[in-house]
Amino acid sequence: MPADFPDDAPFDAHRTPLAETAAASPAWRRVGSVTEARPERLRQMYPPVAPFASGMLDVGDGHQIYWEQCGNPRGKPAVFLHGGPGGGCTPDQRRLFDPQKYCVTLFDQRGCGRSLPHASLDHNTTWDLVRDIERLREKFGYDRWQVLGGSWGSTLALAYAQAHPTRVSELIVRGIFTVRREELHWYYQEGASWLFPDRWDAFLAPIPLEERGDLMRAYRKRLTGSDEAAKIEAARAWSIWEGSTITLLHDAALTEAFGDPHYAIAFARIENHYFVHDGFLKPNQLIDEAWRLRNIPGVIVQGRYDVATPARTAWELHKAWPEADFFWAPDAGHAFNEPTILHWLIEATDRFA
Repeated sequence: MPADFPDDAPFDAHRTPLAETAAASPAWRRVGSVTEARPERLRQMYPPVAPFASGMLDVGDGHQIYWEQCGNPRGKPAVFLHGGPGGGCTPDQRRLFDPQKYCVTLFDQRGCGRSLPHASLDHNTTWDLVRDIERLREKFGYDRWQVLGGSWGSTLALAYAQAHPTRVSELIVRGIFTVRREELHWYYQEGASWLFPDRWDAFLAPIPLEERGDLMRAYRKRLTGSDEAAKIEAARAWSIWEGSTITLLHDAALTEAFGDPHYAIAFARIENHYFVHDGFLKPNQLIDEAWRLRNIPGVIVQGRYDVATPARTAWELHKAWPEADFFWAPDAGHAFNEPTILHWLIEATDRFA
């Protein structure tokens, strides 16, 4: 345990059993603000921080998930939910939280990152991941914790919070994605293709002309097939399409990282698996069930020029969950580390610390 956090440090109030706090805590009923601004002085990430604990959790079904904790072991509990699905966690994601005030849990979702087996689609659904989050919460003994997720992480955060609202102290979501058919069609069939025609041609390249009427299904055929060369080609094309379109200004290093074959095979297989199954959600489920969030303090952050998860979905969530504060990043796309998005995320975690 780091010397900065002695054994006798007081526990955060968020470890208090819910029964002891419910009567004293008024229902969260306010109209959230809507802000569109690029502050003159932008917040930066907190300094790099190493985990103070990590391990593998056997969650059953043949899966083991990698987890880590960083920050103050006696700080306010929070869990970070990465994107994809299939993206895995990165060291920079630890830096969204004040390490003196938070105890942050990060984990690689089933089949990706350091979790095993790599790129597995078996027993890999949204509701399996929701159960894994609960297993982690129970493992660490938290009554509730803050939940932060972006992109697919926002999907999972919304699903978890709607299933277990009394276990969420605050909810911060960014780049809102609800896996509806129209969202998927925009990004993987026609829509974003009009903005990035050159990169779209590269996405189309592995798929014969006669199969392009349903690109997600055509990709699934290759990503789950026995031809390893075709699988890698498809995985890289799928992943590079996303890596090359998620920032307002092109980031060549990010695109290259998305094309790494080991990363791409898990990312593309798992994303495609979830998307052809509509995220294992009912149509419009996460918007229709947003009323379940209305006692949870919340923040929505959305890049105005987000092509991967266009702003309409975030605005629909805002209308269904009006108590949450909404922050537009007027000069950003989709990525969490674009400067104005990053600013509003860190402002949110600081506010709730």
